[in-house]
Amino acid sequence: MTHHASGSFEVKLTPQQPEAAVADSGIGRLLSDKQFHGDLEATSKGQMLAYGDPAQGSAGYVAMEKVTGTLGGRTGTFALQHAGTMDRGAFEMSVKVVPGSGTGQLAGLAGSMNIIIEGGKHSYAFEYTLPEAP
Repeated sequence: MTHHASGSFEVKLTPQQPEAAVADSGIGRLLSDKQFHGDLEATSKGQMLAYGDPAQGSAGYVAMEKVTGTLGGRTGTFALQHAGTMDRGAFEMSVKVVPGSGTGQLAGLAGSMNIIIEGGKHSYAFEYTLPEAP
């Protein structure tokens, strides 16, 4: 059975110094800290790699984050894998649960998350499945 979760989140991105091997590549590395509210009450820590031209409104990024908290009344952790592009301001993004990453009461979690950014505010719509609780 597919479940739906929604809510808002805050994100703090902290730029990191590039590794010496890619210092002149234009690839940026950022750490992320998130606080989710709503049907997912959780925190997350992650890392992002990004490349782009902000003046043109075009960029690409990949990221991994570990989420710790409660989803639909069930507690545990899971990982999200991100891949996204922005083409002259038009976003295309994929955020999926890493298979096998769920722990605790979230073991067996699968699904995908849609991130919505409107007026500088972040929210999510999460469609997921979970095995029946024991």
